[in-house]
Amino acid sequence: MEPVLIALIVAMLIVMLIFSRLSPALLFTAAMAACVLVGPIDMQTVMSKATNEGLVTLLLLLMVSIGLERLPWLLALSNRAVKGSLPRTLLSLSGMTMLFSAFVNNTAVVATLAGTLRKNPYHAASQILLPISYAAILGGTLTLIGTSTNLIVSSFLEDVTGEGIAFFAFLPVALPAAIAGLLAMLLMHKVLPRSDQDGLPFNEFLIEMVVGDDSRLIGKSVAENGLRDLGELFLVELVREGRLLTPVSPGELLEAGDRLIFSGDVSKVGILERFHGLRSFAIDQGLLGTNLTEVVLLPGAAVIGQTIKESEFRSRFDAAVVGVHRDGERLSGQLGNITLRAGDSLMLAVGPDFQKRSNLSRNFLVVDSSVASHSLSSGKSFAVAAAMFMAVGCSVLGWVPLATGLMFLLLLMLALKLFSTAELRRRFPFEMWLIVSSALAISQAVMDSGLMGNAMGFLSPLLGSVPPLMMLVMIYVLTLAMTELITNNAAAALMFPLGYSLAVATGLDPMAFVMAVALGGSASFLTPYGYTTNLMVQNLGGYTRADYLRFGWLVSLTYSAVVLTLLPRVFPF
Repeated sequence: MEPVLIALIVAMLIVMLIFSRLSPALLFTAAMAACVLVGPIDMQTVMSKATNEGLVTLLLLLMVSIGLERLPWLLALSNRAVKGSLPRTLLSLSGMTMLFSAFVNNTAVVATLAGTLRKNPYHAASQILLPISYAAILGGTLTLIGTSTNLIVSSFLEDVTGEGIAFFAFLPVALPAAIAGLLAMLLMHKVLPRSDQDGLPFNEFLIEMVVGDDSRLIGKSVAENGLRDLGELFLVELVREGRLLTPVSPGELLEAGDRLIFSGDVSKVGILERFHGLRSFAIDQGLLGTNLTEVVLLPGAAVIGQTIKESEFRSRFDAAVVGVHRDGERLSGQLGNITLRAGDSLMLAVGPDFQKRSNLSRNFLVVDSSVASHSLSSGKSFAVAAAMFMAVGCSVLGWVPLATGLMFLLLLMLALKLFSTAELRRRFPFEMWLIVSSALAISQAVMDSGLMGNAMGFLSPLLGSVPPLMMLVMIYVLTLAMTELITNNAAAALMFPLGYSLAVATGLDPMAFVMAVALGGSASFLTPYGYTTNLMVQNLGGYTRADYLRFGWLVSLTYSAVVLTLLPRVFPF
């Protein structure tokens, strides 16, 4: 009975990950708890998985990235590279992004570049940002610490065999695949939209203002009040007593309580303050001006599925929503009635406690420079970089475990006051810890219940006639498909037990299958949802889902072809 129940738990987990909007951390934790109740594992096993050395290494790396993302060199180099022709710019930026992403958290690299690159005067943001996201993904595959996917797979391997993946073990396969992917991007760059020509501009937000009871605008027409000629803001709709008036006639007389819906550059919203009695929550609270901050909603954010009115932004984040932008879609109606989705760009008017809130990193990617951390001084930058390479070098040479080196690097960063313990606590990757530790426990439950043994016993005769290369391709393609559907980390956590067990059951060396899961788990080039950086640039560059398919299909095909060609040669069966 136990194997059947565990199979149902795993199947339900996969279904919920694909079709529900619930947080992956919540789903994995619930599945782990169900496995404990069924009986194959106990809490002692769960606790041992929570302190797995590979998992601890992953957590330390993500915390160390808080300091590494403040190194100023990438931003300085990007400002120089962007001045060339578009192909040259893409080649330079992508190359630099790949190099930095091999050692620094991918999200941090893209977040560092996105705010500056989308405002550059030389090239359309939409022609740069998606290639940068893909370059970060490709670069992350090069080393053990380049992406959380690699570290998660290494954690699983260490849990099963007692030994994880070597630091540069990915390089012989990942480097040629990354170069091939980069060349494919250069070939396909002309299919990317121009944000200043196609669709909505990247900075076009929906903005709402209310005509107050004491406003001097009341009784005068839209044209008389000067609301038609606002430069980069355009009055698109008027909501009156629940009725939507669009287009808004220049002769329309304004009434108290009218909600005016503007579209345009939200950074210019301050000009609306000059109109007497034209109000918003942000204006009433004195939060406009220099306090404007742009964020991107992460998958699993607490406010997803809620309207802005229901989300209670002020109490949760000490912020008010001034504008909303969504992947080229022209939003309509009252701002407060818009239901929030993952990937939405929000312009927030933030209060003094915004940066102190502990829930920011779990809900948002902050892309506005006004709330970004300050870059390090040159002295501290070199000290941090030297310490990082010492930690990596000592690990590669086998002198100390990587986790030990990262722990001392973290202590150095705290000693140099690069960040406070409060910020470290705020940015602790709690959800990541829950996902990986729960997945390790679920994997153990699958093994201990006999489910995997029974499944492999059933499949072994069927797989006896299947060439090993076909099995490898199957594991890779399944992992890639899962990545596009449920994010890279969840896909790696689910696919590792299957890939490893399949190899062992058929008498093959499992290393090629382990690498197929790791590299396939990072191959998110077709949708905005498989990888955080893809989602991050979606609204910043004004991309639609079709843009990812048009630009990414050749990158995905080329990368996958190189990976599947090299894997059996570098890691023979």
